[in-house]
Amino acid sequence: MEMHSETPDTGRLNRFVITPFLVIASLYSLYLVIHPYTPFAKASLSILDLTQVQRATHVFFLLVAGYLLSSRRSGGKAGVGAYIFALMAAFPLYAFWQIDLALKFKIIASLFWLTAVLPAVYPSSGKWMDKLGALLVIIPYVYQVTQFKEIIDRAMVPEPWDLVMAFGLTLLLLGQVYRYTGAILPCLVFTFLLYNLYGNLFTGIFAHASFDFDLLLAKLFSETEAGLFGMITGVSVKYLVYFTILGGIIGALNLGRIIGNIASLAACGRPDGPGIVTVIASVFMGMFSGSGAADTQFVSTISKPMFEKGGYGKYEAAGIAATSGTIAMITPPVLGSMAFVMVEILSIPYSWVCIMALGPMLLYIVAIVSYNYLYVKMKGIKPVEDGVRYGKTYFLRYSFIFLPILLIVGFIYFGYSVSLAVVCSIALFVILSYLDPTLRPASPMVLIKGLANGFSSLIPIGTAVVCANLILTLMVMTGLPNKFSQFLTMVSGQSLMTATFLAAGFALLLGMGIPPTATYVVASSLTAPAILQVAMANGIPQEAALLSTHMFLMYYAVLADVTPPVALSAYAASSVFHTDPLKTGIYAAKVALPKYLLGFSFILGYQGTALLIIPMWRTTSMFDTITGFLVRLAMVSIGAILMAAATVGYTRRPLHRWECWVLGILSLGLFVPFLWINLAVIAASLWFFLGRKKEGAVVEDLGGADACAVSKPEAGS
Repeated sequence: MEMHSETPDTGRLNRFVITPFLVIASLYSLYLVIHPYTPFAKASLSILDLTQVQRATHVFFLLVAGYLLSSRRSGGKAGVGAYIFALMAAFPLYAFWQIDLALKFKIIASLFWLTAVLPAVYPSSGKWMDKLGALLVIIPYVYQVTQFKEIIDRAMVPEPWDLVMAFGLTLLLLGQVYRYTGAILPCLVFTFLLYNLYGNLFTGIFAHASFDFDLLLAKLFSETEAGLFGMITGVSVKYLVYFTILGGIIGALNLGRIIGNIASLAACGRPDGPGIVTVIASVFMGMFSGSGAADTQFVSTISKPMFEKGGYGKYEAAGIAATSGTIAMITPPVLGSMAFVMVEILSIPYSWVCIMALGPMLLYIVAIVSYNYLYVKMKGIKPVEDGVRYGKTYFLRYSFIFLPILLIVGFIYFGYSVSLAVVCSIALFVILSYLDPTLRPASPMVLIKGLANGFSSLIPIGTAVVCANLILTLMVMTGLPNKFSQFLTMVSGQSLMTATFLAAGFALLLGMGIPPTATYVVASSLTAPAILQVAMANGIPQEAALLSTHMFLMYYAVLADVTPPVALSAYAASSVFHTDPLKTGIYAAKVALPKYLLGFSFILGYQGTALLIIPMWRTTSMFDTITGFLVRLAMVSIGAILMAAATVGYTRRPLHRWECWVLGILSLGLFVPFLWINLAVIAASLWFFLGRKKEGAVVEDLGGADACAVSKPEAGS
């Protein structure tokens, strides 16, 4: 849907309704962290003290804010996805009308349904229906907050109003997810709902006794740790909202420009400088954001002029930016939302996930940097020198902006909650900005804008997380995870390669239509038990197998963000480079082709788990862990370099097509955790690096000037 230009009506809506509401939502979340340390902690307010009501309040803020923001949109035409969404939404409405209830309850439920679904097929109705949706969300929220104890007590025998509120809130959630992320995720929820309702129509391993719709609604609305207000929804409450607020504050304080300028120092007259800057900026921003698409948008904006001046191909540049941007989701200490879901599912410390992400992050960087370096050498690209020159003093001058990140690391290390760490880092960012005259905000409204933008950026992620909780609940009720794992085990036998290949393909396929968090939840629920069983049968200890399995699935959920045809990071890059999104996704997949194999390197054998550090550290000595990590990091890094060379078609010389294929096939042997195979591959690959450089195809040795092009921040920016 397209955005309207702002009219006086929408301007007033923004100033007097939407912005204040977003700020209140952010302040509520921030206050939850400090509440236990205030005198008001003894007041016993349910929205501040009870987990279930906190989550209901969080969902309330998400939905009201989401509908208010989407009410500013209209126009466009209903596509095929809209009609599929409306058709699938008709099934739960039909099921609700089959429940033995008075007519008034069915009519009220139909109003909720109409508000959620009608704008999909009649986009012109969206403006008013979305405003109605924002009002309707208030009804089930007030009902939930005022009667939460009674609702929980009668979960197995719900009253009519319980069913109406459950149906209405669920449909309003799915309607909003449709507005923000498209039809696939809500249709996936409807699919699992239909599986619960009509499981008796299936045969074989996937058959099950059908559930009554009233029982399903009660489960989704009334039970703790399930449905709308379950454990995964808690991830958004406990973690995600604080990181999006952090990102909003950083953006409002204009600190992104400082980060980009510091990253630009790495160019230093290097021919491959634009790509290096993009990677470094992605890592820096990944420390703060954890969002692949947002990181891609940022690095694409700062690196586009350098790519153009350097003479990169338009699609190669967009592909490098899109691939680099996804590093954000595996860059500690602020990882993507999947990391926090993993923490809750496995009940492990968040610091473990940060440590396990280090190896994949480093290998991901090696893959991109290798492609960039070889591409530059092959094309003979010259160094880019332009702009104001600063040198190392610039980094020293503004290096203090990394102090809040060190604060987060320190808090996590000493066992404090992640939310407290992030809230303290937000406060430190604000203090540092006010202390520096070149960064000092011109008005307190800057912080208001940051709080509003922070919560608004959570809406697509947060609602998708709640959807993931719905899916998980519906799957668990039917026993589908165990059934699917039995099926996967039966297909793969005892072959870990086959099981992981099928799981990776399943995760990538899912990720083409739904956000990474939902992809990870579904993929891990359905495939993790089978992979765990096969991994243990192949000699990997249980704890190591469990941790590496979930990291493997999280990694491939990340890759879905940059895998065509639906690749959010590719779309973000294409919007800046003005390229075709699908073609950009293809180039993004090509740029770091080894990234699709890196996940297999830490799960195909016990030695491979050393790349994740924690799985091996938990099952053997620290010396063996460090040694194994360094050996596997070296072998897989070489494999990534060889595959990048095969993709570009260049080593010390241009390669023939057959040489590219042979080198690419050889490189596969370095991704498996068997040292004798790795050494044999390295020996066989040396031939491709022998011979003279081709004259005219190579530029001067990389090296550098003491200073690079950056833009000076203006006072008060």
